[in-house]
Amino acid sequence: MERRRGAELEGVLLDAAWDELMESGYARLTMEAVAARAHTGKQVLYRRWRNRAELVIAAMRHRTGSIVENVPDTGSLRDDVLGVLRLMAERFATLGPDVVHGLLAEAPDLDPEIYTRMTSVMATIVKRAAERGEIPTDDLPDRVLTAPTNLLRHEMLFARDPLPASALTSLVDDVFLPLVSGRPGRSG
Repeated sequence: MERRRGAELEGVLLDAAWDELMESGYARLTMEAVAARAHTGKQVLYRRWRNRAELVIAAMRHRTGSIVENVPDTGSLRDDVLGVLRLMAERFATLGPDVVHGLLAEAPDLDPEIYTRMTSVMATIVKRAAERGEIPTDDLPDRVLTAPTNLLRHEMLFARDPLPASALTSLVDDVFLPLVSGRPGRSG
């Protein structure tokens, strides 16, 4: 059997992690089981990911794509932000609340970078909107930039079912757009 290396090996490992996660669930997922599924040793996993939470996040990005690398660009601030929120909600629906809650339980073990990724996504969207003249400035505090994504995360934490599209629309129309445009939302 030929030895796998680089991107090929990483793809096999991430596919094995995803399959094991979907079959066993987060609580029963072990590095040993993923390694066995990938026909390798667990040390191969630990060289790439410090723990199962980092492995699961990498497998999720491998399977569903990276929002950071595929920032929506529809030509509309509203549609771009809704696009990000839809991608996040789709991930939640795919993973399910048990995986999300399991990851949260291990949040202190994660690289802090994971918590700042959406800031760059939202900054890109807002910069484009300001360049198009949709909003007066792209110079916004990080808390404003990430308000819709953080509020969506909060909603998903307490949901057992997928969020309705109306919840995403409300986060954009009633919270985010009024914050960045200085105009009241639909209910304002």
